[in-house]
Amino acid sequence: MTDLTSPNGTPASRFAFGAMQFGGNASEADARAMYDACRDAGITHFDTAYSYNDGASERILGGLIGMDRDSLLIATKAGYDGGAGAANMQAHFDESRRRLGLEMVDVLYLHRFDPATPLQETMGFFAAQLEQGTIRYVGLSNFAAWQVMKAQAIGPRVDILQPMYNLVKRQVEVEILPMCADQGITVAPYSPLGGGLLTGKYTQAGAGGRIVDNSHYNARYGPEWMHDTAAALAALGAEMGVSPATLAVAWAAAHPTGPVPIISARNIAQLGSSLDAMGFEMDEAVYQRISGLSRQPPPATDRIEEVGE
Repeated sequence: MTDLTSPNGTPASRFAFGAMQFGGNASEADARAMYDACRDAGITHFDTAYSYNDGASERILGGLIGMDRDSLLIATKAGYDGGAGAANMQAHFDESRRRLGLEMVDVLYLHRFDPATPLQETMGFFAAQLEQGTIRYVGLSNFAAWQVMKAQAIGPRVDILQPMYNLVKRQVEVEILPMCADQGITVAPYSPLGGGLLTGKYTQAGAGGRIVDNSHYNARYGPEWMHDTAAALAALGAEMGVSPATLAVAWAAAHPTGPVPIISARNIAQLGSSLDAMGFEMDEAVYQRISGLSRQPPPATDRIEEVGE
């Protein structure tokens, strides 16, 4: 895997923290408390994006990092809206750096694949940023495996990939995780809690949250089998005396390819269970038991009868 480090050589932490809620559901006071808790827990990798909360996420994170900056790995994303053309990417990135108060950002991601823009143009933009010293690592987010390999063939090399991955969203196990292991690309998956589904809170009647209030999350996590999996995980957590959120995050981190889960929360109370996953010892028996609670996707060839031969 790419050996990600901060500017002063501090290794990137085993988990990352995603600042998507900063300036939205998380106030500045909540953001400060969560940032401090992450630093106390040893997290050095912080993730944000141009599009998060009209820039508030980047502004708040930029105000927090202060004297810590050189020992941190800071990542942001561009191109979610407006496409992956060089001019749009540059405009987003320039504004992101202004908000963060940084001349150089360690990781810049293309936030999502843009079929209307040739990858040659986008990867040329990344090459220019590397040459100018405004970034240190190239990242892609929400890409299919073939799209990553196309970008990799064009160059510069892709250092880190950010896909969705959790107990009820396991598609990356088919090609993304094996591809990244083969290519030496670090995987920093988002949503290890499945939009809050895997915390167990939706097992209670009348529970509110994004899966209820947000149509995108409702479509993503609405299927009944996903809720059955969440209930089974909550039951296992109760049996073990461990929060289901801790189990969910630790499970995502325990994949043999070594993903770096991006944890997040709205406040310090929510964050605690995810931080606890950093110290949770996931043995093989528990890993397999949790894996068995959800649907494993078929192999890339779809020749299920040959699995395990």
